[in-house]
Amino acid sequence: MEPFKALVVDKVEEDTKTSIKGLTKEELPAGDVLIKVHYSSVNYKDGLATHPKGNIVKEYPHVPGIDLAGVVEESDHPDWKEGDQVIVTSYELGVSHFGGFSEYARVKSEWIVPLPEGLSLKEAMIYGTAGFTAALSIHQLEQAGLSPDKGPVLVTGATGGVGSMAIAMLAKKGYEVAASTGKKSEHGYLKELGATSILSRDEVAPEGFKPIGKQKWAGAVDPVGGTTLAAILSNTMYGGAVAVSGLTGGPKVPTTVFPFILRGVNLLGIDSVYCPMEKRKEIWKKAAKDYKPTEHLEAIHNEVTIEELPEVLSSILSGNIRGRTIVKY
Repeated sequence: MEPFKALVVDKVEEDTKTSIKGLTKEELPAGDVLIKVHYSSVNYKDGLATHPKGNIVKEYPHVPGIDLAGVVEESDHPDWKEGDQVIVTSYELGVSHFGGFSEYARVKSEWIVPLPEGLSLKEAMIYGTAGFTAALSIHQLEQAGLSPDKGPVLVTGATGGVGSMAIAMLAKKGYEVAASTGKKSEHGYLKELGATSILSRDEVAPEGFKPIGKQKWAGAVDPVGGTTLAAILSNTMYGGAVAVSGLTGGPKVPTTVFPFILRGVNLLGIDSVYCPMEKRKEIWKKAAKDYKPTEHLEAIHNEVTIEELPEVLSSILSGNIRGRTIVKY
């Protein structure tokens, strides 16, 4: 096999250097399935993998990319054969194992999900980990009793990957969606995705909010955490639920027991990294059918080449990326 392109992060003293290099199949880590990558996607964690203080990568040189979609090229496992269309997201991919920012990837067979009917490889990466997390959040909220007739659903971090996908999927299912963002310039984008109202961050989490406030939200998708999560809990309706999947607002949540013991509010933790495989397959099938916001997938994503990745990864760390960015190989 001729050398193929990959984005490689090297450690240079106390700093890191990111560049496009040629790798060979022999340089890929151990695994029983070799995949020809057609698309990957860009996530905040991928940006952290290029940063010297990102605390993501343990060993260098490293190939980031926690998502990929492609076609099986070689397989030593009976469940997978040459030509199978597959998705790999999370687990150790792009963290302690070479990831998806490469024209080829060798992975463990137990990480692989078959591409579900109703999704193309490109659409699977418009979803990626962010879209999967949004779909898993909605699924868990509905398991906790959420339905469109219960009232409005709040989505925080609305212009990010999880937020954008959650808005579009909730709107597809008929929910009234309130979107929270600090970017006034993106109100039109959020309305296009299906948001019925848009709130500033200060409106969601004003200074000095009460531990138990007005009942505003039947549910919420929150990739922000921190004080924002505490404020959401205080304004969640009786019996409502909040699905939290991130901590861009910080890991500490200054809340009280009141929302839980006075209103029966449920706080749902969303983990997309080690989500069990059977549930993982179930969520991908929902993403391909029930949740799929077909008409909004184009608006949500931007497509780049591997050569453009270093600039994109820098932008996502500074909060300058809207929606989803995918890489075509």
